Amino acid sequence: MISNLRYWFLIVLIFLVYVAGMFVTLFENDSAQFSVMAMRMVQENDFFSLFKGPEEYLDKPHMHYWLAALAYKIFGITEWSYRIPGVLATLLAAYSCYGLGNLLYNKNVGKLSALIFMTAQTIVLGAIDVRTDAVLTGFSILAIWQLAAYIEKGSAKAIAIGAFAAGIAFSTKGQIALLVIGLPILCHLFYTGKWKAFISWKVLLALVIFAVTITPMLYAYYLQFDMHPEKVIRGKANRSGIFFIFWEQSFERLSGEGIGKNSSDYFFFFHTFLWVFLPWTILGIIAFYNQIRAFIGQKFKFKQGKEFLTVGGITLIFIIISFAQFKLPHYLNITIPLFAVITAAYINKLYTANNKKTVKSLMIGQYFVLSIVFIASALICFYVFKLRSLVAYFFLLVAAVIIVYYALKREGVFMKLVTISVCASLLLNAVLNLHFYPNLLDYQGGSSMSKIITEKNIPVDRIYKVGSDHTWSLDFYNQYPVQITTPQVLKNKKDVWVYVNDAEMAMLEEKGFDWDDQLSVDQFRITRLQGKFLNPNTRKKVTRKMHLLHLY
Repeated sequence: MISNLRYWFLIVLIFLVYVAGMFVTLFENDSAQFSVMAMRMVQENDFFSLFKGPEEYLDKPHMHYWLAALAYKIFGITEWSYRIPGVLATLLAAYSCYGLGNLLYNKNVGKLSALIFMTAQTIVLGAIDVRTDAVLTGFSILAIWQLAAYIEKGSAKAIAIGAFAAGIAFSTKGQIALLVIGLPILCHLFYTGKWKAFISWKVLLALVIFAVTITPMLYAYYLQFDMHPEKVIRGKANRSGIFFIFWEQSFERLSGEGIGKNSSDYFFFFHTFLWVFLPWTILGIIAFYNQIRAFIGQKFKFKQGKEFLTVGGITLIFIIISFAQFKLPHYLNITIPLFAVITAAYINKLYTANNKKTVKSLMIGQYFVLSIVFIASALICFYVFKLRSLVAYFFLLVAAVIIVYYALKREGVFMKLVTISVCASLLLNAVLNLHFYPNLLDYQGGSSMSKIITEKNIPVDRIYKVGSDHTWSLDFYNQYPVQITTPQVLKNKKDVWVYVNDAEMAMLEEKGFDWDDQLSVDQFRITRLQGKFLNPNTRKKVTRKMHLLHLY
């Protein structure tokens, strides 16, 4: 289907795109927020307490922050060191996709599954805008692969690794980990009927390993919350961290209680999938449809060479998360490994049957995706943020020539189908990581202001804010949190700086404050892009200003 040389050439290019993204400024809110939370652990040498600014943090477990803190300890506090655990977890997930594809089908499906996973748009984005989902996805799919391997082969090593991976996933995001691991495994048991695999001493071993793995996280919750019933968290006292992570967390997510509601659209994840699985969306939808149709046709009776783990797991996960009242696109990341496997299996089935007619039809869709990527890349480079460097023009031209070469090259349609799809992802994400994001983040006020603070050697311990807005990127790049105060307290301070937006600056002026220096930067919520911002002619209409005022 695709030669080893071509395969590893594409893998190396993908990895280089990932590496380029590691040096991009951290995004607000989540990436910058989580990086500050981990930074606080290191600076205060307290690895058992989680804080979100001045508030104690109950929402998610500790593993993601521990891994980031470990990277800080080894490499220093930088944006690229923060991203190391997420990128490594993504590579682990890719290897696990290979393992699962190989287990359920064959080696060719495994190799292609890893390639598809690594080039899915939400996964590439998740390695740059690193949240808890990168670690969750990596260890969840590792657990699924190893537990499925245990069911098929009875290996004690496999169930032990699976239990450990499940423990890490649970310690990263709580009950959702058990859901996304358990549902595919239950589907596999339901389809194969191999329930006896779990009547074994090896299951008790796995439970012990899982319990030991999650113990540090539970102990941290116990120390911070269970030992202090007087603490009021989200308006409630007597909060048990252990009870929360085992019971309350999922219900809060489903109902929106505590964290709020942002979407009651039950089809949110269906239309979101259209972009998160690019450039494989068309192939993924067809692969899923064919699998479902086949199972319905055979009335879900077991047939050698078929598997229900992936399509059953995807279906159940989609149904459950669609009823949650709080939804974000990256919640789909946990399904991408399963989509990668069924998509790879579908392509391999066409290859085995030598169904060139269908592949040629699919090529039309992939050429369409590639053309959209070309147009988007051109708009980004020549309209949204114009290229200014001759070197950048050169590399863009080289990339375009390589892609056109592969598009026009006379070779097997199966190799071309895979190559063109991967090239679409490479072009788009190279442009995003090397050009779009660096320019976009010039409009993130906190990180932009931190550069000025460094240049002017402003003491970070004398910077205050009078509003309630979080300042994650400024906190991270200053490596010191902006201190919260009030105008009344600020009246008694001299030779200090205050970080404010337009409204807060007007308020200070109204209250009689005076300043002898004012530094200003552009501010835009860069994770909520809109047409008026992307249009350079209307960008100023939707950008605000953030100011650093020196009170003398």
